[in-house]
Amino acid sequence: MRVATWNVNGMRAAVRKGFAGHVERVGPDVLLLQEVRARPEQLPPEWREPPGWTALWHPAERPGYSGTAVLARAGLKDEARGAGEPDTEGRVIVSRIEGVRLVSVYLPSGSSGDHRQAEKDRWLGFFLDWSRSLSRSRIPTILGGDFNIAHTERDIFYAKSNEKTSGFLPHERAWFGDFLKTGWTDLIREKHGDVDGPYSWWSNRGQARKLDRGWRIDYLLANKAAAKLVTDCHIDRQSGLEVSDHAMVVADLDL
Repeated sequence: MRVATWNVNGMRAAVRKGFAGHVERVGPDVLLLQEVRARPEQLPPEWREPPGWTALWHPAERPGYSGTAVLARAGLKDEARGAGEPDTEGRVIVSRIEGVRLVSVYLPSGSSGDHRQAEKDRWLGFFLDWSRSLSRSRIPTILGGDFNIAHTERDIFYAKSNEKTSGFLPHERAWFGDFLKTGWTDLIREKHGDVDGPYSWWSNRGQARKLDRGWRIDYLLANKAAAKLVTDCHIDRQSGLEVSDHAMVVADLDL
């Protein structure tokens, strides 16, 4: 089973920019989406209820903002919304397919001001507590999504100049380390080892995307039961060059 996670930076715009072609090229069986920024009825009919797929949508109450979704080719079951608290911004959706639990996650960004950083920090607190039962579960569980945190200096091109930037703040990085210690495996880091990147998000400023000077803030994380099923994991940089400012992160599981 191939699982992909992708922050599409607006589903309606992504569809216009070639979303379908990249999904066909990469060939996921399950697609975890973030920053959908639309309700299903606002999407083209072929993606509202895509032929050959089951789609679960969790839009934000605020129009054109945030939102997550899960698409699967067969057997998708709707399990939950949110992370134990009201989720008006549509940031977490939990599903299950073929005995595997799949969670699409879009943690808040704190880049727009102190009030949003405070909301992000609040989420980090209760999300870690909520996820503990999933990390310890005997059910193979994959968390996929945009965590809005680059964990280490290997996960960001300009580490030194971003030490005071939301997404690379010391307490956020420490939180991510603590989060992994609860029982999650970072599949990209496990696959690629202690190297710079590979990055999953690039600023639209300058030539960041062309020169591959980015951040790795999109993750596929597996609990112990799921990690032993994973055979490969990679970041599909091409999808991040043409459709979104984020690239798909892709993992293969042997079920």
